[in-house]
Amino acid sequence: MRYIWQHIQIIVETYNGSLPLSHFLKDYFKQYPKLGSRDRRVLSEMAYCWYRCAKGIQVTESTETESSFEEKMRSCLQLCGNKAVVQVLYKGEEATITMLFDRTTIFPYPIQLSDGLTKEKWLDSLLLQPDLFIRIRKEKDKIISILNQAGIPFRFVTSDCLSLPNGAKIDTLLPAETYVVQDASSQATGTFFKPNKNEKWYDCCSGAGGKSLLLKDLEPSVQLTVTDVRASILNNLKERFKLYGHKAPVAIVTDVCDLVNLNKALGKQQFDHIICDAPCSGSGTWARTPEQMYFFDPATIVRFNNLQKSIAVNVSRYLKPGGRLIYITCSVFREENEAVVAAIIRDTGLTLLNQQLIDGTEIHADCMFLATLQK
Repeated sequence: MRYIWQHIQIIVETYNGSLPLSHFLKDYFKQYPKLGSRDRRVLSEMAYCWYRCAKGIQVTESTETESSFEEKMRSCLQLCGNKAVVQVLYKGEEATITMLFDRTTIFPYPIQLSDGLTKEKWLDSLLLQPDLFIRIRKEKDKIISILNQAGIPFRFVTSDCLSLPNGAKIDTLLPAETYVVQDASSQATGTFFKPNKNEKWYDCCSGAGGKSLLLKDLEPSVQLTVTDVRASILNNLKERFKLYGHKAPVAIVTDVCDLVNLNKALGKQQFDHIICDAPCSGSGTWARTPEQMYFFDPATIVRFNNLQKSIAVNVSRYLKPGGRLIYITCSVFREENEAVVAAIIRDTGLTLLNQQLIDGTEIHADCMFLATLQK
């Protein structure tokens, strides 16, 4: 397996975080077509384990040897519980953690977390790949039957939310229109929407439409407007709406941070409720994307905080009296969550109805923050 060690060392030495790790690995593997599917899987797992743990491995004078990289990787694999890769690399030999590990050094920054999650619990959750979650839209019995026949284990998180092993090959098994791949915590935000028939809703940072689709599945009669700065992502959203049998929403490309452009885009419209799934550090999803933690720059928190406040304050102008602004992030950082909510209240006069961190760590899901504010 010497060639595996050569490749993983090149990957770690050349990857700089400028691309998502999954994209980088895909491009890297294209350069080496002789790497088989097992080789690519092993290298991918090794890379992800490295970015989860490497900063916490303590290389001491006694462990600093020519093979210290391999020993460090071995410890990373063991800490992440990656038995399958260990089996391939060590051919049944019992792998042990050969170096000291300090979890506090994988994220050494003194950044406060939101209420409801300790730093220790969060750091522990980052060592493990979260599960795959799907939201069942229809034909539940058929989905369960297909999964059972295929031998894919699953468990119910809620009546419509299933947890499956990460990497489960369901896209070729389940009818596409019957389910949505969506993290359990993201699905949980829908319990706060509570839409009524024919209401006007606005999703101001819609992305590919995960929250918008959840809203429309809850109440198909909702009149929906969505905006995003990326035309391509809105096209993706429209295709997803078509797949799931929903009429495409009014989709507008605009920067909601620019109040002049936002006024041009929305005019004098007023909405019953607004979903503001704001751009953020993504720290609540770093168990899926550990490279973002590894290359994290604390200075970005200030930028996100200012961006989030600007977006929320601007779009709140389009709320009807009595309407709600549903502020959401996939961050665990107080500066992006409670601190932003306090600023929104200060600058808009909205009333806080509730706020909470949705802690997904117990079920191997993401963490999200949600606050509901009323005009």
